[in-house]
Amino acid sequence: MALTWRAGALAALGAVFVGVVLPSWTGIAIVAAVILLGILIDLALAGPVRSLQFTRSGDTTVRLGATARVQTVITNPARRRVRALIRDAWPPSADAAPVQPRHSVTIPAGERRRIESVLTPTRRGDRHAEHVTVRSFGPLGLAARQRTMRSAWRLRVLPPFVSRRHLPSRLARLRELDGRTSLLVRGQGTEFDSLRDYTAGDDVRSIDWRATARRHVGDHYDVVVRTWRPERDRSILIVLDTGRTAAGRIGTEELGTDGVRLDAALDAALLLTALALRAGDRVDLLAYDRRVRTAVSRTSASQTLAQVTEAMAVLEPELVELDARGLVTTVLKRAGHRALVVLLTSLDSAPMAEGLLPVIGALTARHEVVLASVADPRIEQMAAGRGDATAVYEAASAERARGERRHIADLLAKHRVTVVDQPPELVAPALADAYLALKAAGRL
Repeated sequence: MALTWRAGALAALGAVFVGVVLPSWTGIAIVAAVILLGILIDLALAGPVRSLQFTRSGDTTVRLGATARVQTVITNPARRRVRALIRDAWPPSADAAPVQPRHSVTIPAGERRRIESVLTPTRRGDRHAEHVTVRSFGPLGLAARQRTMRSAWRLRVLPPFVSRRHLPSRLARLRELDGRTSLLVRGQGTEFDSLRDYTAGDDVRSIDWRATARRHVGDHYDVVVRTWRPERDRSILIVLDTGRTAAGRIGTEELGTDGVRLDAALDAALLLTALALRAGDRVDLLAYDRRVRTAVSRTSASQTLAQVTEAMAVLEPELVELDARGLVTTVLKRAGHRALVVLLTSLDSAPMAEGLLPVIGALTARHEVVLASVADPRIEQMAAGRGDATAVYEAASAERARGERRHIADLLAKHRVTVVDQPPELVAPALADAYLALKAAGRL
């Protein structure tokens, strides 16, 4: 049972009546009896809520920041009309609005009505609606029958993939490497593509002398060169560090309200996945801290991006230190043949020096390794500060942090690791560029 504002207003009028007209216990009893009678009439005549049936439909996935629509069909099998207020109980992070969805609906006997909840989630992951609360009002509007009923639905909120805007330009560069666009300088690969006439600016090492010798007319020779295309059907393993460093704040809201390092890493991984699939390569995903959090492998090319996105949606940083030795062992077990291993982790000096650096050699001995790290833009802002003594000390601290990151990057480079260290908005295109550079150099 629930009382409405009308019951409160009636009680206030009754108090005025008692105070002005009948200031006695008798007046109080009369007012109380009238209010109680009205409440009982409403409860008796209100439509039943126990018999209502709920059926949900609508979106099951949505990108972070986009809008999802979930419909609920309410069926009234009873013989009385139900005039109700329905609250769809979604968690606050499933809807950007400060008030959760409420719907006023009248359902005649034996009929059904459809309501729709429009949701704009503010966090990644699974958002569950387990219950629907129904408040059925009587004819006087003083009281209502109320009941919370189970009606489960799950909405999976996917990463926003804001770096999608960089995909067309990288695909254009990929077409250049594939030789689909005329260029003076062709991208080098390891797979022979075709022969063409020599043009000014071509690498003389690409001249095919045997083919040139066969194309002579009298004393004139048509010089031809070999063209190459980047390797295809190569294996790429994207490894996400979900340890405590992935929970670091990076001062951006573009990738979600949390603004943590893992969000930027997911965005970079999505851009690389989309680009590599268009290049004809195979992409697997592994998320690890002290154990495997999620893995996507051996999927068809048409399903890889969707499955990778789904797996990323539920990833959250764990407040534990990365087990670097276990990570390397797991990668070596999963990547049996030579592959490009892309490790998205942090370049923080302490965890890197004590964890990954001592064991990275076992990984680079068998695979091509790229390490991508999301730099905190706040460090750059602090390094430029000179306004007062506090700003100077902050600048000195920031310079020290940058120096330590450069030192770690140099040590990784000695192990033949390609390092990408960029702020959140640049790490995704920078990682895509590193992939294209390796492909152009024939290092995959």
